[in-house]
Amino acid sequence: MSHKNADTVVVLDFETTGLSPNLGDRAIEIGAVLIENGRITDRFQQLMNPGFLVNGFISSYTGISYAMLKSAPDCSSVTREFADFVGKYNLVAHNASFDKKFLDNEMMMAGSAYSGAFACSMLVARRLYQNAPDHKMGTLVRYKRLPTDGVFHRALADAEMTSHLWLRMLEDLEKQYQLSDVPFNLMQKLGRTAKGSVYTFLQKKARTEPA
Repeated sequence: MSHKNADTVVVLDFETTGLSPNLGDRAIEIGAVLIENGRITDRFQQLMNPGFLVNGFISSYTGISYAMLKSAPDCSSVTREFADFVGKYNLVAHNASFDKKFLDNEMMMAGSAYSGAFACSMLVARRLYQNAPDHKMGTLVRYKRLPTDGVFHRALADAEMTSHLWLRMLEDLEKQYQLSDVPFNLMQKLGRTAKGSVYTFLQKKARTEPA
């Protein structure tokens, strides 16, 4: 059974060799943060050797060179280790459809699996922060003054920023709508709610939540 509350999740981020596992792209780094009851309690970070040369664009974008990957463990052994870290927790990523397709592909290739559900912090942020200039992670970090070490496009740094965003969104739901102990599936539903209906949706949830 996965943890039901949105304040207990694994937030993850992949760096990859390209945009599509269907075209043979692989993960080259995974970073993840475990949040339990609204507090960061653990982290996971590992480079992964995809077994082929990474192009120059990806190396300069991520700061991950082939030399760094050559000595890293292969994708499948890292993925199996990550499956243990994830356990039965639900998962969060910024632009989750991207990370989910890579996680699904790497899990399949490693003969591993996970049982949690996914929520997308970007979709939720689009509903909660409709006045933000855009909903890229860097913009939201500035917009909400989130803690950051200034590093982007390394998996653990990006997962840390996403964690701070996720916790801030839960905080704002409590402040603005008196919603505490938010269920994970409410965040999933919020990410799918039409922008114009967000206020009504959350007001209704606040009214039906037990005091």
